[in-house]
Amino acid sequence: YVKVITQMFGDRMIVANATGCSSIYGGSAPTCPYTTNDEGHGPAWANSLFEDNAEYGYGMHLAVRQRRMKLKAAIEALAALDVAEELKAACGKWVEKMDDAEGSKVASAELLALLDGFKGGRKATALVKEILADKDCLVKKSIWIFGGDGWAYDIGYGGLDHVLAMNEDVNVLVLDTELYSNTGGQSSKATPTASIAKFAASGKLTKKKDLGMMAMSYGYVYVAQVSMGASQKQFLDAIMEAEAYHGPSLIIAYAPCINQGLKDMGNSQLEMKKAVDCGYWQLYRYNPTLADQGKNPFKLDSRDPNGLYREFLEGENRYAQLKKISVKADDLFATNEEEAMARYAKYKKLAE
Repeated sequence: YVKVITQMFGDRMIVANATGCSSIYGGSAPTCPYTTNDEGHGPAWANSLFEDNAEYGYGMHLAVRQRRMKLKAAIEALAALDVAEELKAACGKWVEKMDDAEGSKVASAELLALLDGFKGGRKATALVKEILADKDCLVKKSIWIFGGDGWAYDIGYGGLDHVLAMNEDVNVLVLDTELYSNTGGQSSKATPTASIAKFAASGKLTKKKDLGMMAMSYGYVYVAQVSMGASQKQFLDAIMEAEAYHGPSLIIAYAPCINQGLKDMGNSQLEMKKAVDCGYWQLYRYNPTLADQGKNPFKLDSRDPNGLYREFLEGENRYAQLKKISVKADDLFATNEEEAMARYAKYKKLAE
């Protein structure tokens, strides 16, 4: 998930990464998975605490927005002076395209070409110097907040909810492993009924929290639930829509994990597909811009379950082990399936 998103937007990305598996993957010495393109542009990445990552990323967004508004004021002031018409036009184009990803790239390149070696009056020269000092903010930034379900569903949920409610242009990727992976596999609010984990050794008795529905209740948050192995196209559609949306976006990605006890960790993409095919995990997109057009903003991308739900559960040790230690295993498995089917039915009704 991180690799694809970085390939899509890495040349203008700023990433706030919650402490956890994804930050260990992203920030450990002596290797780094992030890189630059052939122009030397790549993501800026930073890792804060486990509990405040949403606020950390939101602060990055506010800082960049403030710098860009200052840049806009300087460019508008330059265009108002007695400068060449070509430069005035380039300034106007940048102001028009400053919040458009690809448009800002083109407009920034044109403006920088005209500012290179600029000679003019004292006032204009001072403004050009100011603009060039902040030229890293000319291209629209793609702000991303990465973290796992332990952060997003539990410890950092208050901050995540606050940031989504602010209606600002930030993108959140939740890598949902359905437990606290980095700390040894404790259960989280993303852990489904019957799953075994630390602190849920006899199977979790409560159902999985529906983070997506909670975010959708605002009406202005873009929300998608994805599973790359089930549909690469749906995942790509979701990240492109989320990044293009001028508001908060939340992508919840199903992420098979070693702590789930998969029988074959080498085929985690196949496990992603099985989870969707049987109805364990649902694919959908909620796009507020469709509501503005008088259309249904909710689109269910999953097909009807294939009936292999129990086979899926028993194919992972986090569920299979329950049968060895609890006489309630079958009842808990049945409850797990009922909850998943009820969630699917609810989404299907929303899509109608």
